[in-house]
Amino acid sequence: MDAAGSKIARHWRWEQDAQGLAWLVFDKQGEAVNTFSRGALEELDAALETMIELRPKGLIIRSAKEAFVAGADVGEFTRFASAEEALAFVRLGWDVFEKLARLPFPTTALVHGFCMGGGLELALACRYRVALDDPKTRLAFPEVMLGIMPAWHGVQWLPKRIGPAAALDMMLTGRALDARRAKRAGLVDQAVPLRILKNTARMVTLEAPAPRRLPLAQRLMLGPLRGYVAAQARKRVAQRARREHYPAPYAIIDLWERHDGDPFAVPASDPGSIQALFAHPTTRNLMRVFFLQERLKSLGKAADFEARHVHVVGAGVMGGDIAALCALRGLRVTLQDTSPERLAPAVKRAARLFERRLRDARRVRDALDRLIPDVGGAGAAHADVVIEAIFENVEAKRKLFAELEAKARPDAVLATNTSSLKLADIAAGLRDPSRLVGIHFFNPVPQMMLVEVVAGGATDAAFPARAAAFVRQIDKLPLPVKDSPGFLVNRVLGPYMQNAFRMLDEGAKPETIDAAMMQFGMPMGPIELADTVGLDICLAAGKGLARKGAGAEVEAPRALLEKVALGQLGRKTGQGIYRYEKGKALKGAPGTFGRELVEALVEPYLAEAKAVLAEGIVADADLVDAGLVFGTGFAPFRGGPLHYLEQKT
Repeated sequence: MDAAGSKIARHWRWEQDAQGLAWLVFDKQGEAVNTFSRGALEELDAALETMIELRPKGLIIRSAKEAFVAGADVGEFTRFASAEEALAFVRLGWDVFEKLARLPFPTTALVHGFCMGGGLELALACRYRVALDDPKTRLAFPEVMLGIMPAWHGVQWLPKRIGPAAALDMMLTGRALDARRAKRAGLVDQAVPLRILKNTARMVTLEAPAPRRLPLAQRLMLGPLRGYVAAQARKRVAQRARREHYPAPYAIIDLWERHDGDPFAVPASDPGSIQALFAHPTTRNLMRVFFLQERLKSLGKAADFEARHVHVVGAGVMGGDIAALCALRGLRVTLQDTSPERLAPAVKRAARLFERRLRDARRVRDALDRLIPDVGGAGAAHADVVIEAIFENVEAKRKLFAELEAKARPDAVLATNTSSLKLADIAAGLRDPSRLVGIHFFNPVPQMMLVEVVAGGATDAAFPARAAAFVRQIDKLPLPVKDSPGFLVNRVLGPYMQNAFRMLDEGAKPETIDAAMMQFGMPMGPIELADTVGLDICLAAGKGLARKGAGAEVEAPRALLEKVALGQLGRKTGQGIYRYEKGKALKGAPGTFGRELVEALVEPYLAEAKAVLAEGIVADADLVDAGLVFGTGFAPFRGGPLHYLEQKT
């Protein structure tokens, strides 16, 4: 770029090129990612005043970081002394973005990487959006996950850009669009490769095409059908979240339907107002969960390690899905099992995952090319990470690891996906047991974010650190745990589910048990969860934990034993405690229940969480809470089980 001038502030700088276009660059000082603090917004406001005086032919806003803008600085929210301060911060962003939207010349957002929350509102304030066609480009409004709303014109502008149904879906779920899907939705004007990204932004700005017009049906939804669209959205939200637990999605719908997205038109006394949302305990707890997630992410930065090749042994559901996930994230993967016939189902499942996630034939083909069937196990000699995911038999695992140790590079991470065996027992046959770690995934692997990283008594500290870095590399959340029966998640779930089955044996309806825990805030009741995991797996895990003294009952529940004996193992067989059609449980109406049942059901869960902390299996209470929120779905609006107990007392 031939710069005609350059001006620099702390977070923003701008240049004017030979064609008369101004390029405004966001480069937040001292931060790896761009977020909107009060200072960054005030500097943007000043830069826009300069643009008004300069009157360039057009303005292009881009980022100097690896991503566009990750949204507002959540740390700002924790420093507000009152709801009025929160409202003032919202007003600042609202006014600055409105000023950008009213500029009298063409404006373009050049988007790459994350474009989230306030970053997407910045992009919407521009007349045009040009995005990098890359899987890492993600556009989303995740505010609902923090208990708040896109209040810098997001609720106002997004429905008018892509239509209200698609806009509400994005805002109520936090779901992200990649560049191609954003182009199809009308959210971005162009999705192009890196080599022409800047030139495309330049040409779009100079040509200033007429804005896209919504189809008639979408315009009707913005007008006379607005009430119907809002009512349907409320019904969908009610299926997932109760208003008293999660007020934000209902506030978003109300704001759009009644006030066309203007948060300052909402009375302060309204439960959907900015003031009410910031004062609500759910918002505080969801922000707590956000920072817990950021802490888990940071645990993957302890080692300077990047895997390029992963070798997975065992092509069952877990091993096959671990291999598929690694290939999806761009790693070369060799998948080992005893025959091509055992590998074929895993490759078919992987293809379905790639098609669902990537939605592009070329990317699907590339991902499948990275997933290499390996009956002979030759890939183990070249891998940076070797993961064992065979059946839970200590002798079989010992034999396998003796073979893998002889093949693997000395610096490779040797990992087991065991859920119930101790690392010390598995490592007994190794020449160097310090290399063995646990990398414990949860089923279903593509959906579950948490991965327990297990260190045994003999494990060298360098290997769990590398394992955690690998977990972050594949976009999961690593939780360090000590080598103890059940680690954290299964240790806590065991007594909780045993207790639910005991109540089932005593005559309680499964629907009542599940309804009670879903009312508490769990995403799924314990009985349906057991069906989903597999009743045979629950029985085996419960017996294993009981033998090792992890707090589970020795006597297996009668209902569990009977179902396993009949081969009715849950969702995977179409019949467990519930019957399943097309993967969905067929349930009757729950019986009546009170708070006593809820407390009786959750008590063993809470007690075991306390015991895990007391025994030092997880380093501190915050990490226990993080692990159980992301590993078991413990009601996020409560901030984690130990935090919940602390707030109760």
